[in-house]
Amino acid sequence: MRHEESAYSEQQDAARPGRRRDHTRDGVILDATLEVLAEEGYERMTMDMVAVRAKAGKATVYRRWPSKGSLVVDAIARLGRREVGLDELPDTGTIRQDLRALFRPEMLQDGERRFRVMAGLTSLLVSDRSGLAQAAHAASTEPWVTVNRTLIQRAIDRGEVRVAADVETLAQVVPSMAAYRVVVERKPIDPDFLIAVIDGVLLPALGLPPAWSGPDGDARSPR
Repeated sequence: MRHEESAYSEQQDAARPGRRRDHTRDGVILDATLEVLAEEGYERMTMDMVAVRAKAGKATVYRRWPSKGSLVVDAIARLGRREVGLDELPDTGTIRQDLRALFRPEMLQDGERRFRVMAGLTSLLVSDRSGLAQAAHAASTEPWVTVNRTLIQRAIDRGEVRVAADVETLAQVVPSMAAYRVVVERKPIDPDFLIAVIDGVLLPALGLPPAWSGPDGDARSPR
């Protein structure tokens, strides 16, 4: 869908007379779109708001995107491209420490931002037929699910987790609970919350023993 909307925008630009459009500001405008969407929601958001936030002329925004829907589609696609490189994931030897190693400030901020964008599209979750809300859900949740899927499979491969584990379902546990926290409860994602979900829900579901606090204060799994 995104490619169709983007292609439509490009065709519209090409069809208009005048000099070639300058797309160097597209990234700034799309980032501003995500910010306004997260703050105002899709219904209240306007293209004028985006232009002000991006410090861009209204004509620039309207020439590039013929409608609010097409603008949001491209912004969501940009959000979806910001994925964690799977070859850069931590490999500490245990899945618990691998997951905890993901708790870097920038990753937590990015994850929360994704969910807040999804929250901005809440009004479309029931009525939307264009696939916009579905695209937002995929862009906000799927990258995190992919990371968890990879770490769980790695734990299975090294014999830490039982082979019978339902990888697909369990990979969605932390992202789903994080999304609920941000979208429904309107609370931030913080390390304490994530540790509670991992130790209290995910690890037991994987068949791993509960963590305990060692002398240095770091939680460990008993052997």
